[in-house]
Amino acid sequence: MKGILRMGLVAVAALAAACAPRERTLVLLSTNDMHAKIQNFPRLASAVEACRDTAQLVVLVDAGDRWTGNAYVDMAPTPGMPMIALMNELGYDVATLGNHEFDHGQAFLGRMIDSMDFEVVCANVVSDTCTFPQLPPYTIVDRDGIRIGFVGVVTNYEGPGHPAGNESSFAGLEFPDPQAMALKYAAELRPECDVLVLVSHMGDDRDAELLAKGQSQYDVVIGGHTHEEVDTLIGGTLLTQTGKDLRNIGVTTVRMKGHKVSGVDYRIVPLADYEPDILYQKQVEAYYADPELNKPVGRFGNAADKWGLANWMAAAVADEADADVGFYHIGGVRLDSIPAGGVSAAKVYGLEPFGTLVARMEMTPAQMRRMIVSKYNDPVNAKEAHRIDLISTTPYMIVTDAADNALDVQFPKLREGRKYKVAVSDYIYRNYKDMEYTGGEITDEKVADILLEELRDDSPLKIDNTPRQRVVRK
Repeated sequence: MKGILRMGLVAVAALAAACAPRERTLVLLSTNDMHAKIQNFPRLASAVEACRDTAQLVVLVDAGDRWTGNAYVDMAPTPGMPMIALMNELGYDVATLGNHEFDHGQAFLGRMIDSMDFEVVCANVVSDTCTFPQLPPYTIVDRDGIRIGFVGVVTNYEGPGHPAGNESSFAGLEFPDPQAMALKYAAELRPECDVLVLVSHMGDDRDAELLAKGQSQYDVVIGGHTHEEVDTLIGGTLLTQTGKDLRNIGVTTVRMKGHKVSGVDYRIVPLADYEPDILYQKQVEAYYADPELNKPVGRFGNAADKWGLANWMAAAVADEADADVGFYHIGGVRLDSIPAGGVSAAKVYGLEPFGTLVARMEMTPAQMRRMIVSKYNDPVNAKEAHRIDLISTTPYMIVTDAADNALDVQFPKLREGRKYKVAVSDYIYRNYKDMEYTGGEITDEKVADILLEELRDDSPLKIDNTPRQRVVRK
């Protein structure tokens, strides 16, 4: 009798084990803001393949800004294609748009999307133009019966109502509020999915703002745009971001019990930890074998740091426009340094990859002051506020209060009330708020061409690395 009872208990235990929810692990590998840094792609390939060798359920995701930042991609025979070809070969599954996807216009972006073997989702772009496809707001990926929903969103800005950039790039497109669209599709998709992921190019500040509302229903946010390394839990949702320039890969581990999420972990893994994949390395070397881009155009007589490069660019726009004062935005300076010696065309296009134009106008010191204070106190783009953004050929000092809000700007070399000829990048001209001026216009002169001409004609250039702008507390 006891033997029969034991057999019965064993059978019950076996049945219970068979009926228990199956435990599985899903791995989300993520990149963001790669900015065409294909030189790091061979290491990315090694990291992805290593994960696929050890984990069965893997999804590879990108959160936007795939190009603009490397001449070997941006100026390839088919611009942008080296990055897309590498992503296709590595087997990306899902991506959303970043603001820099629009840098070369809608027709270009439409062609690139047609070339992508992975799904591109974006819930807050509405297209009314034949040059740009209407993208799906989300997609569902199945891994061994686990249904993972991916919703995509891209940033917009309060003023223009679209990502920062040239107005012509956004004609016929509408960009509804990304937070509202993220919430809308979360509610719609949640019942259909086991795991729900927001692939966001809003920036971690706006991602956190969304999650703080407590209505998101997302398990994970794979973020981008602000170039930060982010790993935080808000209201039960994991918020992530890997930084920029393919320096890292994000590894999100989602533990499943049956079809329920039982836990989520995240690691930022430096790609320097991996040896380059040989086959991908050969492909990248082939893309870099461009004699025209590699040939030195001129020379720097000394090493230039970020301040020095910004000073050079501000002076270049001023000289081209025959202006008294030049301004350049620090976000448009895309290299941190250039060593002394030969400077190639590829290096210049890496420094200024946007095709930025020179704009000119007349401004008084009071109008310049208003522009600088408005940007320093920017309430919309918190990541760009409370720092020196506008590098200028004329020295100035920002005076702040104890909370680091700008109160005043002092110009020791300018005379109040006088009108000065001013030159700026067309990005500043189009996008900065509280700009007042007379006689404003955008010229056809490209900043990169001006820099190349200076290198050809005036080498070796002596770069002034001295900061001309500073902040003092009142």
